[in-house]
Amino acid sequence: QVQLVESGGGLVQAGGSLRLSCAASGSVWSINGMGWYRQAPGKQRELVAALTSGGSTNYADSVKGRFTISRDDVKNTVYLQMNSLKPEDTAVYYCNVATIYRQNYWGQGTQVTVSS
Repeated sequence: QVQLVESGGGLVQAGGSLRLSCAASGSVWSINGMGWYRQAPGKQRELVAALTSGGSTNYADSVKGRFTISRDDVKNTVYLQMNSLKPEDTAVYYCNVATIYRQNYWGQGTQVTVSS
């Protein structure tokens, strides 16, 4: 199993920046993909950014050019750097990992609130 602990959410003004972190523990050797999702009130959870084990990235159109996903393999941590934040980025952000056994694990979620 993989355990995920997120941190870094908070309240920020529009145009500001935040960096989310997601530290993985447990069977980290089995992880072959990591990503960030978000869910705003009344909306479905959506993919924000994804990072494969090979280093390929994928971003939602709404965050391209503003958000960057990265990872530190020594710390077993994936990051989401969020710049030029907008009020519509307000949501609970969830870390997700997929394993070679096709299992999915989720973090507890961290609230990001962007004020106008």
